[in-house]
Amino acid sequence: MSLMKRNGNLFNSFPSVFNDDFFTRDLFNWGLTNNSNTGTTVPAVNIKETANAFEVEMAAPGMTKNDFRVELDNNVLTITSEKNMQNEEKDGEKYSRREFSYQSFTRTFTLPKEVVDEDKIEAKYENGVLHLVIPKKEEAKQKPARMIQIH
Repeated sequence: MSLMKRNGNLFNSFPSVFNDDFFTRDLFNWGLTNNSNTGTTVPAVNIKETANAFEVEMAAPGMTKNDFRVELDNNVLTITSEKNMQNEEKDGEKYSRREFSYQSFTRTFTLPKEVVDEDKIEAKYENGVLHLVIPKKEEAKQKPARMIQIH
């Protein structure tokens, strides 16, 4: 048995979602790979770790909850959106210019199986932000410090 120095966080002994591409894979990559297939910018993401969960916020104003698909497959969380807007043409109406709007993006995050409770992930869309709560498994939650009696 060996003792390893920890920087005040027992949770560091578990693989972190931040060390497993959950956070760093595409958030800091603002080159062309952070654009969707249509050349539009992929929505920004905030990820916050609490004692019980990881909370993900994705800014996506102007959308509805039906514009999103959130899927978990083999520890890979995929958030996809596709929105197609067209102005309706009325009978007998002539136009000299008509602009279409099409948006799509996909964001993927690899979740560490030993930390995340996959069956309890929740998602909601509110005020232009997609919110995901990814709970931690009970054994992965940080336990409070305790005093050890010296005999």
